[in-house]
Amino acid sequence: MYTEIQLSRLRLAELRAEADAHRLAAEARPPVQLRARVGWTLVGLGLRLATTGPAPAAV
Repeated sequence: MYTEIQLSRLRLAELRAEADAHRLAAEARPPVQLRARVGWTLVGLGLRLATTGPAPAAV
């Protein structure tokens, strides 16, 4: 039981370190313009819709 608690605490510390590193990297990155981000989101949505094909007709 004591070993499980130690492993949980170690994992928690690792996750917090990863979150801190991610937060720092996100702050250092220049902000992406909203227009470009929305545009690429729409392109991705269109590609997903185009590759799924039409729904089968109900008989």
